[in-house]
Amino acid sequence: MSATSHSNLAYPHRRVLTDAPFLAAVDGRQPTHRPVWFMRQAGRSLPEYRELRAGIGMLESCFRPDLVCEITMQPVRRHNVDAAILFSDIVVPLKAAGVDLDIVAGRGPVVAEPIRSSADVARLPRLQPDEVAAVAEAVALLTGELGDVPLIGFAGAPFTLASYLVEGGPSRHHAQTKALMHSAPDVWHQLLGKLTDIAIVFLKTQAQAGVDAVQLFDSWAGALSLAEYREFVLPHSTRIFDELEEAGVPRIHFGLGTGELLGAMGEAGADVVGVDFRIPLHEAARRVGKGKALQGNLDPALLFAGWDAIEREVRRIVREADAAVGIGARGHIFNLGHGVLPETDPTVLTRVVELVHSL
Repeated sequence: MSATSHSNLAYPHRRVLTDAPFLAAVDGRQPTHRPVWFMRQAGRSLPEYRELRAGIGMLESCFRPDLVCEITMQPVRRHNVDAAILFSDIVVPLKAAGVDLDIVAGRGPVVAEPIRSSADVARLPRLQPDEVAAVAEAVALLTGELGDVPLIGFAGAPFTLASYLVEGGPSRHHAQTKALMHSAPDVWHQLLGKLTDIAIVFLKTQAQAGVDAVQLFDSWAGALSLAEYREFVLPHSTRIFDELEEAGVPRIHFGLGTGELLGAMGEAGADVVGVDFRIPLHEAARRVGKGKALQGNLDPALLFAGWDAIEREVRRIVREADAAVGIGARGHIFNLGHGVLPETDPTVLTRVVELVHSL
C-alpha cells in the first residue's frame, strides 16, 4: 500500500505529505534527495535537550506533551533531518497500563515484579487508549509544528518488552527469557499475545493522532536463533503489522544484531526493514527479499572517528544502498545502525545530514 494513498475515517488527522523525501523513498519513488534521520536523534546528544530535561525523570517527560513536542522538534531544527521520531520510550505503554517499573539512569528499565508464570501473565494489565492520551496530544502538537516533515511513531516489539518484564531489567544473555520460552511455551505465547495487544493499541493511538509512519523496535531480537525467532516471535510481530495495515502509514521494523534474522523479519509485514551496522545493505537486500525499502546503517561509534573516516563510511553506505536498490530494494533511508550515542558531537550529525543530502 502506498504510504500516502489512503485516507480513512478511523484516521482523520493524516497529513498528505506526498513530496516528503522520506515517504517517497518508502514508496519506491524518486525523492528530491536521499532522506536521512537518526534513531535516538531526539535527546541524548543535544545540550538543549539536557537543559530542558534537567530535574525531570525520563518517564515523566514522556507523559508531558509540551516536553515531548519540544524535544522531538529539537533535532529537526538543528540537523534538518527528513523525519522526526516521537520522543518516548518503549516501556511507556507498559507504564501507562499500570506496570510497576521505572527507568534508572545508567541502567535502563527496571521492573518491580518480573513475570515468570501463567499467574504473572494473567495480572499483566491491558492498555486502554485514554491511558496514552498524553502521547496522542503530543502527536497532535507535533503535526501542527512540523510543516512538511513526517513524524514517526513507535513501539517496542513484544519480544523486547517481554525480555524486560521477564528479566526484571536489561540483560546481556536473556537467560530467564529463553528459559521461559522453551520450558513453558504456552505461558510465553500468552505473554507475547498480551504485549502484542498493548503494542497495537499504542501504535493505533499514535496513528489516529496523526503520525506519518511507525517503527517497531525489536531491539534485543538479535539474541535469538532463527528457529527461536520464527517459532516464538514472528507470529506476534506479524499480527502487529497486519493490524496496522489499515492505518495506511509506512511500517518500519528494526532490531539490533539481526543479520541472521533479516529474511524472517522481512516476512513480518513491514514496508521498511532497518539494518544494523554489521551487514552491508546490498547483502541485507538479498536476505530481506525484493519490494522492501531499507533503512541504515552507519555505525554510531564511527561518529567519533574524525570527519575523513565518517565521510568515507557514509559514501560507502550510499554505494551499497544503491546496489541494494539495483537488486530489488524499494528505496533507501539513511540512518545509523543503532541509536545516537549520548557523547556524540551534534555538529557531526548535522554534517552527516548535509553530506547525505549532497549525494
